[in-house]
Amino acid sequence: MALISLSRGLLLISTFLSLLQYAAAVGTPFGRATGTTGGGSASPVTPTSLAQLQSYLSDSTPRVIVLDRVWDFTNNEGTTTGKACKPWTCSPNPQLAIDANSWCENAEGLSATTTVTYSTAGTNPLKVASNKTLLGKGNNAGIRGKGLKINNASNIIIQNIKITDINAQFVWGGDALQIDGGSKIWIDHNYFQNIGRQMVVTGYGAVYDTTISNNVFNGDTTYSPYCNGQSYWAALLTGNGDQITFALNYLYHTSGRGPHVGGTSGYFQNIHLYNNYFVSLDGHALDPEVGSKILAEGNYFNTVKQPVLDGSGQAYIPTTSAQASACQSALGRSCVTNTLLSSGALTSKSQSDTGTLNGFTDSISKGASIMAASQVGSYVQAHAGVGIVN
Repeated sequence: MALISLSRGLLLISTFLSLLQYAAAVGTPFGRATGTTGGGSASPVTPTSLAQLQSYLSDSTPRVIVLDRVWDFTNNEGTTTGKACKPWTCSPNPQLAIDANSWCENAEGLSATTTVTYSTAGTNPLKVASNKTLLGKGNNAGIRGKGLKINNASNIIIQNIKITDINAQFVWGGDALQIDGGSKIWIDHNYFQNIGRQMVVTGYGAVYDTTISNNVFNGDTTYSPYCNGQSYWAALLTGNGDQITFALNYLYHTSGRGPHVGGTSGYFQNIHLYNNYFVSLDGHALDPEVGSKILAEGNYFNTVKQPVLDGSGQAYIPTTSAQASACQSALGRSCVTNTLLSSGALTSKSQSDTGTLNGFTDSISKGASIMAASQVGSYVQAHAGVGIVN
């Protein structure tokens, strides 16, 4: 009997040690990120220093990187003092704008009339190379004071991490996640808050085979363009050829760019946006600009001042059964209707522009599994963000 107990004990210890040597993203990438594997079956590594984290993320080795804490870069690279301007004159606490690349003069026609000091780390994101999985352990792991940048890299999973507090007072103070050219990318179950510029942004390079899902975009902030305590900078998707699934995300207390899509003549973006929960937006959610095609299905807009802007891009946002049935010819199925509660009206163009559907005839869009909008609020609040998957 003693030998049997000892044998069982050794088996349990062996199993436990095996589990310690294995970590992987939870769930299966879906939508346009289907097939993404990240670091695959690589033995997990847990960085023990900021320098080691930087090295693991940027080297050419396939890796599964596990964060067991919040790594704070805020004071790690000192401060920068430079010119800035005041694009907004509201009160209280308007954001200031760092005069990066003479933005104040060129974009806003303002002069750089003030000087500001900000954390240098926020303007120097961590580089993420191909074949990486970045996982957070528990409900409080991630990066503070610095963001991530994917530049022409592929096969990347980022899951269950927080990215917060990047020069929140200053536009051009840093982005939480930049993707400038890339494919096979799954951004899932993360949390973003207090970001000076964009929470998620794509550059000029095409970002395709990518899914942004189950994330929390928390717009609660002290500094904002409208002085309303809501971040304006949720998501900006402008790459030349972006093809992205944006699904099951929770956006609340933001006032703009949820997401902004397009804006450069000659570029195109196809964004399939479904089952997202927009709550208490004192501004706009969707912003379709030139080149964009947005198909919005099964989303719930709860107290959103402007669900969509009347931009020069294309968006189709059905709310009636007739509008949903119009998807049949392009998708081989009806669309799932969106719901608006205590929200502003949709534009007439967004409910009639079925030409938008021409960008979504691939098998992924046709076969998407989309729940009814009535289920979205409870589902997303229970499932989005960190601490849900481990």
